[in-house]
Amino acid sequence: MRIIFMGTPDFSVGTLEALVEAGHDVCLAVTQPDKPKGRGKEMQPTPVKAAAQRHGIPVYQPKKIRDPECVEELRKYNADVMVVVAFGQILPKTILELTPYGCINVHASLLPKYRGAAPIQWAVIEGEKVTGVTTMQMDEGLDTGDMIMKDEVPVAEDETGETLHDKLAEAGAALCVKTLEALQDGTAVFEKQGESPTAYAKMLDKKMGDIDWSEPAVRIERLVRGLNSWPSAYTHWDGKVMKIWRAEAEGEGAGAREPGTVVSVGKDDFAVQTGSGLLRVYELQIPGKKRMETGAFLRGYALEEGTVFTREERG
Repeated sequence: MRIIFMGTPDFSVGTLEALVEAGHDVCLAVTQPDKPKGRGKEMQPTPVKAAAQRHGIPVYQPKKIRDPECVEELRKYNADVMVVVAFGQILPKTILELTPYGCINVHASLLPKYRGAAPIQWAVIEGEKVTGVTTMQMDEGLDTGDMIMKDEVPVAEDETGETLHDKLAEAGAALCVKTLEALQDGTAVFEKQGESPTAYAKMLDKKMGDIDWSEPAVRIERLVRGLNSWPSAYTHWDGKVMKIWRAEAEGEGAGAREPGTVVSVGKDDFAVQTGSGLLRVYELQIPGKKRMETGAFLRGYALEEGTVFTREERG
């Protein structure tokens, strides 16, 4: 099939690569504009742009996909279908209906669960045992189009947002190729979505990672995993931000100490009282240092029982 591919982050790249490998004619890659990055603020191409350039695919980077000139630009390519994977802009009806097969989207959840911008991380934070990917025919709603195919992916007990991202990117790429085959041979079955049983998977921001120690330990531990590798879960200690990268929930029920209090310090870990149970911390990071095992931290810094971790003061 002749395809216009629309995507931006790393998650999209696997699907683009799979479409090329499957022999499809990807005639154009549409992605977000380059952005400055790093200390030097040098302009960096999006992951999709970099991948497209490796394959010699033309790249189009509109600031606003809704502008009429964008529609006319896309029309020039006479594509059969558009494949959209985490593009990052809402498509108008004129683009949704531009090609014979419309716009096919790969979404990183088992729709109608976790519609929204961050379905991968929220599946971990909410304690899902199984998630997956869904291909759908896009409509004007937010992840509300007719479903075509699904593929389930189990969520491991130690799953992080990063590891699940990679699993779902791979599953989504394979499912997209299968979906296009079904569209082409006329065997695709379209299913209406019902109401979503989960909250909207809102976009992540850094403040989400500020640990509320009054929450149960199991919830905080899932937050730590879900926000790994970005934006990360963190707390405030000795005037510094301490990122927590790996931890374990232990026990239930309120303790004698205030939530956020360090109740024990061992050789290789320390335990913090939460609203219910303890959070035992095994890996962390402080400003100016790389991620480290808690044991290495404790050999270089004095952390005493009774220390209280706090949240950022908010006005």
